[in-house]
Amino acid sequence: MDHAEQQVDTPDTWRQRTANFLALFTSTGTLICCALPSALAAVAGGSAVVSLVSAVPWLVPLSRHKEWIFLGAGLMIALSAVLTFRPKGKVACTIAGGKGCRVASRFQKAMFWLSAGVYGVGVFFAYGLLPVMTFFGA
Repeated sequence: MDHAEQQVDTPDTWRQRTANFLALFTSTGTLICCALPSALAAVAGGSAVVSLVSAVPWLVPLSRHKEWIFLGAGLMIALSAVLTFRPKGKVACTIAGGKGCRVASRFQKAMFWLSAGVYGVGVFFAYGLLPVMTFFGA
């Protein structure tokens, strides 16, 4: 690998990678705390949720604070969006020839959209599933 293909690791790319990882981590937390029990209740009924809560008892206190979990995850995804779509590390890309930055940028955007999708599924199951089921009379 010659000098033109080396990727320069700047503090900006480190911040972007960290923000994307934390966004994915927190959005996955919304699925575990809130979406998983709701989906199980909708698909398998209340007995599946009782079995899940008896096997994993820490879900109950976690679900009681779902507003804070969703707020934290939303803030992390917003920070990830700012760092991903408004990068300041253009100088590092021109020094390294730009190839490594294109690959890193695609990966960071994929991580962001994955996090946003997981968060959207979590929001739907935590807050939107009950009104939809009530509307359709289920």
